[in-house]
Amino acid sequence: MSTAQSTLSPFPAPETPAALVTGGSRGIGRAIARTLARDGFQVFLTYASRPAEAEKTVAEIAAAGGRARAFALNVGDSAAVADFFAEEIKGKANLAVLVNNAGITKDGFLVRMKDEDFDRVLAVNLRGAFVCSREAAKIMSRNRSGRIINIASVVGQMGNAGQANYVAAKAGLIGLTKSCAKELAARSITVNAVAPGFIETDMTAALPDETRASYVESIPLKRMGLPQDVAEAVAFLASDKAAYITGQVLAVNGGMYC
Repeated sequence: MSTAQSTLSPFPAPETPAALVTGGSRGIGRAIARTLARDGFQVFLTYASRPAEAEKTVAEIAAAGGRARAFALNVGDSAAVADFFAEEIKGKANLAVLVNNAGITKDGFLVRMKDEDFDRVLAVNLRGAFVCSREAAKIMSRNRSGRIINIASVVGQMGNAGQANYVAAKAGLIGLTKSCAKELAARSITVNAVAPGFIETDMTAALPDETRASYVESIPLKRMGLPQDVAEAVAFLASDKAAYITGQVLAVNGGMYC
């Protein structure tokens, strides 16, 4: 397991609240990591590829006066996730927040989608969130406090052609959120989901202009969202202001699906 951490801003004492953001090196994940650091959390972020992007996120947080550390981790590998929590989190960090943001796409129409493409997307996007939540819940349960926030998607609520695997994973993530919320409430752990709509990311930037235009036309606010829009919703759910909110799906979609 490789790490990339800032030498400019060492971590404080272990009692400082920590937030773990999976897939936190770029896009929505980067915005979430930066925003939680702004709000006083020391941030652990994971990435599956592009270590330079992870290092950039850590450096940006340090430059703003925050503290962050990045770790290479494939959340689709359950054993690797368990090892990561045992080696880097348990007994070393006051884990207050988990944000399950890591995700991949392998789009294709149903009749041509390969089993491995379906399975891989569910392994990362859904099972990865389940395994991370399970490991985090063990720690948070002992502390009798915590926030788990799952990054779902508008397509998990409304469906989308050509994304049966991704939609199934995101819809499953909403169900996982509701079930975990009921299980963990007795330990004062809240579990919620944020469902972004059409957000300006590397993924959407690669779409043809006509496709982007058609999506924007379907959004009542007539614009794409920004990663920061999602990050602020996550920050709210991670805060004391959301202490009585659990099992909910907060849509950040400009009215695209309501």
